[in-house]
Amino acid sequence: MDYIHSLPSNPALGLSCCVVFILLAIVVHDVYLWRRLPPGPSPIPLVGNKFQIPSKHPWIKFEEWSKIYGPIYTIWLGRRPTVVISDPSIASELLEKRSTKYSTRPRFVTMGEIYWDMASILVQPYGKEWLIRRRLLHSALTPRALENYKPLQEAESSRLCYQLLKGAHEWEALFDRLASSIVFAVSYGHRVDSAQSPVIKQRLEFMQYASSLNVPGAYLVESFPMLKHLPDCIAPWKAEIKRRGRLEAEANMTLVRVVRQDMESAKESPGAEPLFNSLTKQLLETRDSNPEAFPLTERDFSYIPASLFGAGSDTTSSTLCSAMLAIVTNARTMEVAQLELDSVVGRDRLPTFEDIPNLPYLRAFSKEVLRWRPVAVLGGTPHACSEDDYYRGYYIPQGTVMLGNSWAINMNLKYYPNPDQFNPLRFVGVDPHLLPYLPKEYIASTGQEEGSTHPSKLGHSSFGWGRRICPGADLATNTLLITLSRLLWCFDIRPIPGQTYDTLDYTNGFNIRPRNLHLSLQVRSDQHRQVIEREYEVATKFLERLSPFDESMLRGTS
Repeated sequence: MDYIHSLPSNPALGLSCCVVFILLAIVVHDVYLWRRLPPGPSPIPLVGNKFQIPSKHPWIKFEEWSKIYGPIYTIWLGRRPTVVISDPSIASELLEKRSTKYSTRPRFVTMGEIYWDMASILVQPYGKEWLIRRRLLHSALTPRALENYKPLQEAESSRLCYQLLKGAHEWEALFDRLASSIVFAVSYGHRVDSAQSPVIKQRLEFMQYASSLNVPGAYLVESFPMLKHLPDCIAPWKAEIKRRGRLEAEANMTLVRVVRQDMESAKESPGAEPLFNSLTKQLLETRDSNPEAFPLTERDFSYIPASLFGAGSDTTSSTLCSAMLAIVTNARTMEVAQLELDSVVGRDRLPTFEDIPNLPYLRAFSKEVLRWRPVAVLGGTPHACSEDDYYRGYYIPQGTVMLGNSWAINMNLKYYPNPDQFNPLRFVGVDPHLLPYLPKEYIASTGQEEGSTHPSKLGHSSFGWGRRICPGADLATNTLLITLSRLLWCFDIRPIPGQTYDTLDYTNGFNIRPRNLHLSLQVRSDQHRQVIEREYEVATKFLERLSPFDESMLRGTS
């Protein structure tokens, strides 16, 4: 005892010892987990694999790791383990068949808790609150509702083809306008006449800012969540995120108020054209008749239609851009699609949704675009494990992030022989020799080697898995099908002579699209031009029923 009292008192030394002990305990714990989780690249203690992941095209590095460590492996982002899945059967087993354990979300401190205050369905954990929002969102995406949207999709695609006649060099901006207008009309009942519309630019800015908050390692608070409780006065980064979050919330509520005004105006004008049956209109009518069905604040309510626009605008236009890249680097596929369209549709009218069931090559073309270059290249927003689990002898602890690597899955040789090749015949669904308009030499040149059967009925995993699958997948597919059918019917899409095309030259981020893509769009004949102009007049009459959104609608909504 006298010996102990004789030791020199040094608080700094004691504190240092405590810190070292805590850090050592953390490292020991993480090493213990590392040995039990699926194997993967060795992480740096406390830092993880952050510095091994390239900032450019990380999905390609993830695919390389799958060839080293197998179809399921672990990386560490800080102290958070992330299990990466590169085989669709494993993704189906865990994220679908075991969906009771793998349908929640990781904790998104910056984007989810600080910016959105957990109002967005995208970041909500699986549970009652998420189920309420999912049910309401699905109400606008039922098979019956999707049928009601088809005239809008046909009219907007007719308008796109006419606009391309007048300004083919602006094709990418026109794709953005098409996708934004369709999803904005479905969400709020108004069309969009320009991709530069202030409300659309604002929507996209909100989306881009939210994505910037979700970059691994960008904010220390993701590794140390207690930092979110720091006062704003000493955490200006948090104050700025909250300020921007309030701006988005107010913008979302304002759009709902615009639809409410539309409904009130329609009541005062009983002989006027009926309002487009948008998601927001449907939700307001249901809430008016049964308020108890909507245990949501005005703020939370407004994020439901906002989430539909956020999920469906940029992704659809980016997929169309990838289709253009596929065409200019695989010209024969365009020619074959045009042979089918000419055989089934003829040259006197545009394709319609009624033609789609009779266009197996076009449907296969659409699926192959989604497989070949998935927009959500790393599987979109990741899942998380809500309770401890075991798979193939590996331990997956509660809270583990689960990432379905869409790129590696869609490039898996086991399921897609020669996966780098853009080959619609892999999805055609019948013996291609039974389709008389398909050239025999084309069929012979592509090869008919079949891979293992993909567990999804779609044949690819580009819309996600299980209970978290993209709710707007069918809406997006319909837009893609009708737009591609009309683009291919109307135009020859060719590479620029002398231009070199890199099929991996894509933007970075969670959603990707081709960069620096230049091409030539030329109408196929004068007859095609006349049909485009005639159909545009019909489309214009339909679209007049949906007034364009303009800033004057925002006045008087507060």
